[in-house]
Amino acid sequence: MPTISTNLLNISNMIQTGGKPTLKRAPTLLIAAALLLSACSTTTGQSSDGGVALRLGYFPNVTHATAIVGVERGVFADKLGSDVTLTTQTFNAGGDVIEALFNGGLDASYIGPSPAINAWAQSQGQAIRIISGATSGGASLVVSEDITSPEDLAGKTLATPQVGNTQDVALRAWLLDEGFETDVEGGGDVSIQPQANADALTAFTGGDIDGAWVPEPWATLMVDQAGGHVLVDERDLWPEGRFVTTHLIVATTFLNEHPDVVKNLLEGQVAATEFVNDNPQVAQQIVAAAIGELTGSEVDLDILADAWDSMEFTNDPIASSLTESAAHAVELGLIDDVDLDGIYVLGLLNEVLSAAGKEPIAQP
Repeated sequence: MPTISTNLLNISNMIQTGGKPTLKRAPTLLIAAALLLSACSTTTGQSSDGGVALRLGYFPNVTHATAIVGVERGVFADKLGSDVTLTTQTFNAGGDVIEALFNGGLDASYIGPSPAINAWAQSQGQAIRIISGATSGGASLVVSEDITSPEDLAGKTLATPQVGNTQDVALRAWLLDEGFETDVEGGGDVSIQPQANADALTAFTGGDIDGAWVPEPWATLMVDQAGGHVLVDERDLWPEGRFVTTHLIVATTFLNEHPDVVKNLLEGQVAATEFVNDNPQVAQQIVAAAIGELTGSEVDLDILADAWDSMEFTNDPIASSLTESAAHAVELGLIDDVDLDGIYVLGLLNEVLSAAGKEPIAQP
């Protein structure tokens, strides 16, 4: 279908070139790509041998420890069974996950709240569903030693993983509360320069940025290896210190066509969470080795243990914090006002939890 291929190429070029569309417009174009792709294929999740293929995304961050353990220990593969081909892909920030999902290159992913909200908003509630929680906590604003208060940030340069990602929204919302204006081009009272977490660590170490709002282990690495200190622990901004950092989403089409596969994936999620909580030291070794291999940045186990204490690994998606994150993104002008009703589908998760003798999670 030449017309569809040409349209997809044009959309891809618009997103990747210097004259790219605005933050709100880019996901809309990606939705168009997803709709065009759907015209070429009526079935998702089909492997080359005719079986089911599940393509799962996650990040090389400690806040994705459940996913890393699930992959590295073969928990997901075991629960999915021999009839399902599991392939995985790692990402630095949520916007890239959503682009892959919209382009038909991904079926499910561990991801932060902000990109999930954006995907829901731009697809008018059709592209994705949240099916489980994964992690609460584990994100901080780390700054250089000369910055001791919010007032000291005027004129400074900070990093986040990506414009519009979870930490980016958190930083911009907090700065706005402190009286600072920012924009997505890096201007304003405080300049925000999105970059990969490993690059932010290097930039902070070299004095090229003054701080970063990042997930673990990068926050602890900036403290222990680069002489930074925590100006804001994000837990302090939320009731009881609980907020969703990572949850599990699935493409709605895949969920509708393969609910049995999704349920088996959730069995892996619950089993991996139980392992992480019951065997923290072993889990830390697994996560440290995986992050080192995936990013080229070795993580000392003592540093990882320190980072571990700032997180809670849970199947609960902590829905109330998602609503607040959405309100922040709207206030910042990153998305239009959005109704999140229907974004959670927790029935399959609760079936898995009940079968494992665990308490179900209330449907928001």
